[in-house]
Amino acid sequence: MKDFKEVLKSCSDTSLEQRKTWYSPAAEAYNKARPRYPQQLIQRAVELTQLQDNANILEVGCGPGIATVAFAKLGYKMLCVEPNPDFCLLTRQNCQEYSNVQILNTSFEEWQLESNKFDAVLAATSFHWIPPEVGYSKAASSLKDNGYLILLWNMRLEPSYELYQKFIKIYEQYAPSLLEKYEGEYEGKEKQEEHLKSFGEIVLESGQFQDLVTEYIPCELTYSVDDYFALLNSYSPYLMLEPQVKDALFAALREKIEDEHLGGASIQLSFLSGFNIARRA
Repeated sequence: MKDFKEVLKSCSDTSLEQRKTWYSPAAEAYNKARPRYPQQLIQRAVELTQLQDNANILEVGCGPGIATVAFAKLGYKMLCVEPNPDFCLLTRQNCQEYSNVQILNTSFEEWQLESNKFDAVLAATSFHWIPPEVGYSKAASSLKDNGYLILLWNMRLEPSYELYQKFIKIYEQYAPSLLEKYEGEYEGKEKQEEHLKSFGEIVLESGQFQDLVTEYIPCELTYSVDDYFALLNSYSPYLMLEPQVKDALFAALREKIEDEHLGGASIQLSFLSGFNIARRA
């Protein structure tokens, strides 16, 4: 597998026009199947950043509003910028009861900077899509003195290692290209800890932030088989698969899951949910 920072760079190197529609085919699947952020993690972020009741948050790449809802329900005023129109529509639906949320259909790069205005800049599993030479300086400029950058991350959801090893044989047969891009290495808790620390290193290397705190929570979720495939459909490498290849892959995976669970239609997945939080330098 590529070095983790190289993987991140490949995301930020994706053209802006590509990013505006990248998740459109999977917007509904993303909204349905991507895990929510643990409330414990949200409360810890609020505690570390000492956000007041009237805090003003800028969210970068809000997607369908998964993290937006978690912060909006706490009463914070939020301005969310999201380049994908399908995600914007879903965010508006998911946040319709929160009058404190404003959604702009634009990219962070194209957004007209409002300097020294926000108490926090939030990005939930999205900041790796922004070129670092743009993202960190613009985020810092938008923050008030001593404002905070909050990077939330839900890492890749994985089955047990034993089941994963059986899946690999299926990928070798039906979608070998994914082994190079995504599925060729089991991460597990230790590897995901390393990835979260790498995110934090990049924040500090920008020179725009200090006093970094990285924390995480081990999580487990049970998915129905259909929801598991919706989850896979929300990951970038699967968006690039030919439909017939994906259909054959998913059919073989379904058969294996049902065989392993004696006809049951669920799968247990593990991952780390965490954050990097740093104060404007």
